[in-house]
Amino acid sequence: MGWLKEFRDFINRGSVLDLAIGVTIGASFTAIVNSMVNDMIMPIIGIITGGVDFTSLSFQVGKATVNYGAFIQAIFNFLVIAFAIFWLIKMVNQFRKKEDAKPAAPAAPTTEEKLLTEIRDLLKERQGTV
Repeated sequence: MGWLKEFRDFINRGSVLDLAIGVTIGASFTAIVNSMVNDMIMPIIGIITGGVDFTSLSFQVGKATVNYGAFIQAIFNFLVIAFAIFWLIKMVNQFRKKEDAKPAAPAAPTTEEKLLTEIRDLLKERQGTV
């Protein structure tokens, strides 16, 4: 039963949970993009190209069928997903730049700086009394 506790500890680590969340969101995002491509963009491209349905494009080589239309569709899906991710990352980077542009709080003086300040102040006092 020791392995069960070990497995539970492994699953409860933050990185594993973050990865699971990322995969789940990625799958949902892919479904949304696929729907957008298949149900919205491709019909418009089909109208522009004279009603050609890319997914049904194929040719025979002997007994094998080469479905190059499905390949074209997969490339188009990839490009749409890559474009969406590009703009998402671009927006995140803009937000980060705004955060980085905020003035940072001044750092507390180091021990060496404090010591040098004390020495400076002592020297000023001596000059004033001499």
